[in-house]
Amino acid sequence: MANKPISRRNFLKGMAAGAVSVATMGALGGSEIALASDADTSAASAAGSLTYTPGTYSASAAGIASDVTVTMTFDETSITAVEIDVSGETADIGGAIGDQMAQAILDAQSCDVDAVSSATVTSNAIKTAAADCISQASGTTVTVSEEEDSGSSDWLGEAPEISEDEITETLDTEVLVVGCGSGGWIAAMTAAEEGAKVLVVEKKDSPTGPREDIGSINSKLQQESFEEYPEFEINKMEALQDIVRYGSGYVNSDLIRCWEDNSGEMVDWLTELLESTGNWYMSLEGGVGDTSDPGRDKAYATGHSPHLTDDAPEDTTLNSTFQAHCDDLGVEWKLSTALVKLEQDDSGKVTGIIAQDQTDDHYVRVNASKGVIMCTGGYATNTEMMKALQPQTLDMKVNYTIGSTCDGSGIKAMLWAGAKFSPVHASMMFNRCCVKPDETAGYKTTGKWFWFGEQPFLKVNLNGERFCNESGPYEFMLHSMWMQPYHTYCDIFDANCEEYAEQFDEVGCCRLFAFPNGALSNSTFESCWASNETLIEEGYIQKADTLEELAEKLNIPAETFVATVERYNELCEAGKDSDYGKETHRMTPVDTAPFYGVRTCAWHLTTLSGCLINTDMQVIQEDGTPIEGLYATGDCSGGFFGNTYPNLFTGLACGRTMTFGRRAAQIVAAL
Repeated sequence: MANKPISRRNFLKGMAAGAVSVATMGALGGSEIALASDADTSAASAAGSLTYTPGTYSASAAGIASDVTVTMTFDETSITAVEIDVSGETADIGGAIGDQMAQAILDAQSCDVDAVSSATVTSNAIKTAAADCISQASGTTVTVSEEEDSGSSDWLGEAPEISEDEITETLDTEVLVVGCGSGGWIAAMTAAEEGAKVLVVEKKDSPTGPREDIGSINSKLQQESFEEYPEFEINKMEALQDIVRYGSGYVNSDLIRCWEDNSGEMVDWLTELLESTGNWYMSLEGGVGDTSDPGRDKAYATGHSPHLTDDAPEDTTLNSTFQAHCDDLGVEWKLSTALVKLEQDDSGKVTGIIAQDQTDDHYVRVNASKGVIMCTGGYATNTEMMKALQPQTLDMKVNYTIGSTCDGSGIKAMLWAGAKFSPVHASMMFNRCCVKPDETAGYKTTGKWFWFGEQPFLKVNLNGERFCNESGPYEFMLHSMWMQPYHTYCDIFDANCEEYAEQFDEVGCCRLFAFPNGALSNSTFESCWASNETLIEEGYIQKADTLEELAEKLNIPAETFVATVERYNELCEAGKDSDYGKETHRMTPVDTAPFYGVRTCAWHLTTLSGCLINTDMQVIQEDGTPIEGLYATGDCSGGFFGNTYPNLFTGLACGRTMTFGRRAAQIVAAL
C-alpha cells in the first residue's frame, strides 16, 4: 500500500507522558491476534527483532463506520511513533480508542496487542492496518489472524485493587445512579423528586438517549382506548404466562408481575412530565395484528412512544428534556467517569464505588449513604463475555454502528461483590442488517441497516430453500436462521411489496403504516424504501427481472430457489401454509417483476441477562438474600428474560427498565 500524507491527529511518541496501555486498562474484548505470515515472523515482530527501512508508513483497514488509518514511524530496529486516525468511527466507542491503541502498539513494538473490549471491530481494524505498516517497513509480509474462539477465557477476572493513595477525590451523596440511559434517567429524576440528594456517574461525556418504545400495562392511555378498541385490553395472567413461556421458565415470575402492576403508573408519570413541557405528547402504539387471522404468537398493545409537538423547538430531545428536569431538581453529575468496582463494608453492604475520571485517569471514591442503583447496561460490546456466554449470538450478528455501547463492567462489579448471575443468557436481536451476496453472518462482518428485514416476506436459506414460518417474534426467525448454512438467509420480495407490507398488519417498531388507532409508526414505507434504493445502489439488495437472475445475483442455487418460490406461490394461492403455518394474510406471492433479494442477518441491540434482583430491585446473592445497599435495573439486571426477547410485547425491555428504575429510586430515596 502506498504511503499516505501524515497529519498530527493523535500522534504519539515513545516518550509520551501519562499514556495508559490497553493491558493496564484491563481490556477484555476482541480475540488475541498473532502475526501469521509464518511462525518465525510472529515471534520476531513481538520480540522487536525485525529490522526496518527507516521512514514513515501508512495503511488503512475497514472499521465499523469508516476506514481506520494507522501511520507508523520506524528507525532501523524499532517503531518510534504511532498515529491512529479513528475520526470516522463512533465518537464514544471506536472513535475514543486511538491514543490507547497507539500507545499499546508502541509499548509492544508489535500489532500483537489486546483489543479494547467495547470497540473490538475498530481495534481489529487498527491491528490489521498496523500489520500492513510493519510489512511495508520490514519488507516481510506480516498479517494478522485470529486464534480459535474458545470462549474459555477468564472474562470475569479479579476485582482490581486500588490503593488509598491512588484515590485523589471523594464525593458524598445519598442516592448514587451508575450509568445514565433509559433506566438511569428515570432513577435519577425519581429519586430527586422524592427529595434525595442524587449523583449520576456516567462513563461517557454525555448521557445515552433513552429508548422510545415503552411497554406498560394499564396506562391511562390504554384504559381510554378500551371502549373503541377492546382488543387492546390485556389479561395480566395471560401476559405473565406468555413471558414465562418465552423464557422457558428461566425467569422470576414475581418480577414480571411487578412490571405488570407498576408499569402503568410509570408511563402515566412520564407522560405528565413530558406533556407539561408543551413539547411532547405520548401515544399508544395501538395494534395487535389481524385478530380474525391470528398467528402462532400473540401480540400485545403495550407500546408507548413520545412524539414532539408541532411547536417544540427544533433542538428538543428526550435528553434535553430530562436534563432540564434534573437541573431543576438539583441532580449532580460526574461524567466521563468509569466504574471500577463497588465498595463494601465489613458486613458486605455496598457503601459506594471507586471510579476513574477518564479526563486525567485519577481515581474517585463516591460514598452513597442510601444506596447505589446500577443502570450500567449489558455486555454486548465485550467480545470475550459474548464468546463465553452467547457464542450463538456472535454467529448471527453483523456489526453495525447502532446498538449498545455497554461492556459488562457493571455486571462484573456486581459479581465481584457477590451477586448471582442469570442462569441462561439472552439478547435482543432484530433482522435489520444485511450483507453483500458474497458475505455471511458473524461478528467479524460489517453490514448495513436493513429495516425492511422484519417484514414477513418469503425467506430462503443459502441453498435456496424455505425453512420456517417467517412470521412471529424477530428472534424466532433469527434462531431458525442459526440452524441454516452459514447462519444467513435471503429475504425475497417483489414489485408488490408496498401493498403486501400494509396487508401484513404488523405491530411494534417494524410497522410501516399508521396504527389502527392513528398512532404514528416508527418508520414509514416511503423512508424505508428510500433506504432500500440506496442498498440496491451499494450492491446489497439485488434486483432482477427473473427469479433465475435473482438467484444468480444472490449466489444461491437457481433450480432449487425457483422450485421453492413456485411451491410458496402455490401455498399463497391455496390460502393455507401447510408447510409452516404462517397466517393466511401474510402469505403473499412472489410473482411480479422486478424481484428483489438480499442476504439478511441479525442486528444485535443489547444483551438482556445480568445479575438477579428481587422485587425491591435489590441485587441478590447465591442464597437469595439481598446485597444491602445495591440495586439494579435494565440490562445489567436479570431474571426477567430468558433465551429470547418477546418483542410482540412492544417496548417490554424499555418498559421493564424504566419501571424498575423508578421503583428502585422510590425505595432507596425513602430509606
